Amino acid sequence: MGNQTAYQSLTRTFQKLHHFAHLGAIASWDQAAMMPSKGNDARAAAQAELQVLMHQLITAPELERQLREAEQEALDAFQRANLREMRREWASANLLPAELVEAKTLAAARCEHAWRDQRKNNDWQGFLPNFREVLRLARQEAALLAEACGGSRYDALLDKYEPGMKSADIARIFDDVKSWLPGLIEAVRAKQAAEAVIAPSGPFPVERQRELGLEAMKLLGFDFDGGRLDVSTHPFCGGVPEDVRITTCYRGDDFAQSLMGIIHETGHARYEQGLPRDMVSQPAGRARSMGIHESQSLSFEMQLGRSRGFLQLLAPMLRRHFGDQPAFDADNLAKLFTRVAPGYIRVDADELCYPAHVILRFEIERALINGEIEAEDVPALWDEKMMAYLGVDTRGNYRDGCLQDIHWTDTFGYFPSYTLGAMYAAQYFAAMRRAMPGLDAGIGRGELEPVFGWLRENIWSQGSLWRTDELVSRATGEALNPAHYRAHLEARYLG
Repeated sequence: MGNQTAYQSLTRTFQKLHHFAHLGAIASWDQAAMMPSKGNDARAAAQAELQVLMHQLITAPELERQLREAEQEALDAFQRANLREMRREWASANLLPAELVEAKTLAAARCEHAWRDQRKNNDWQGFLPNFREVLRLARQEAALLAEACGGSRYDALLDKYEPGMKSADIARIFDDVKSWLPGLIEAVRAKQAAEAVIAPSGPFPVERQRELGLEAMKLLGFDFDGGRLDVSTHPFCGGVPEDVRITTCYRGDDFAQSLMGIIHETGHARYEQGLPRDMVSQPAGRARSMGIHESQSLSFEMQLGRSRGFLQLLAPMLRRHFGDQPAFDADNLAKLFTRVAPGYIRVDADELCYPAHVILRFEIERALINGEIEAEDVPALWDEKMMAYLGVDTRGNYRDGCLQDIHWTDTFGYFPSYTLGAMYAAQYFAAMRRAMPGLDAGIGRGELEPVFGWLRENIWSQGSLWRTDELVSRATGEALNPAHYRAHLEARYLG
């Protein structure tokens, strides 16, 4: 141990942090999927203790010296990238007192656990006290980070999920989307009004839905020796690259919700399973950003999963699990899975309406964290923006309005990642088609490995070796270009 270089000592510390994060991730999965309700307080206390322990480890005084000394050592390109990411994590952690880390963990656990029933009961007033505390602590964290790093308080939280990106950049991108999206939605709905679509006839037993989901995961290359599928209130992908946990939820009258949710989460899971295993315990071996992570789930769900070629593969699977019916014809499925209809729920939203849900949340949470509005103002602002962006009336309907997402029980700054991910995914597939002109025809024949191979080579295997813009430029030939996203939507829905 005494002969270790400073860099080697750092890698040992970050390996410990990875092991602790592993335990925390599985405990969080269990909390959402398996834990009985009376276990919440004890689990929250244990998780808070673990977070404090990890915070103490990364803020230990010797790390500053080791980071400084490692800069002077002879390191290769990977080690330099790893050191860069170590320093970024160390700098952020050292701005936050352990007391705040503990308080945030406890407040989030209380808020999320109570939210499960409060949402069901349309109980905004019951949610509000816990939400105020979560918001207060998030603002405190944001203020500490922003004071040291510059920028707005919201920028400081956004940087946790999208390193290097500013809210002004996102606002500019989203304002452009708002300028053309309503017109596109209107044009597509007018076009689809003349189309005949056959609705699938249920019910769809949950066990058969589960079997269908597992078959889809197998088709998409999920490694079942390194992960599993379960049920939770809100679908998610968690765990660690060595043990990836995904969840879904089922409705007996609608197989599409759980199926597309599983396909979406399998995209997240394949990214985690495809990260470089020899680097998995180090910061440079992790997923680059949440926008890049969402680009994987949306590459699977939207770019691949709703493509005509993939739906040709899906049609016989549906017949096997639910019986033969006209709705399962591949041409009808293509219409069914690209149907546009503004609605209440983000996770159920079609591909065209989804960005409006994200933009709404981005604008509200940015105003919340920057202190422009208070927690009590959220429902009215939500109602106003839902009507303006989607023509949907949510007044008094908190369950399907501002209580629908789990995110604000503990997280601010994440929502933009969803639409950034959709934009990255569209850009990936534009690059794939340039390199492989027969890509779409091959998908219809069940040849999915070209898609997986491209993602593996250009995204999964790269971890966090590169900053986000550089990663995307190396993969596609340019940094994020939202024009590919618009072109994709217009081609799919009006072409």
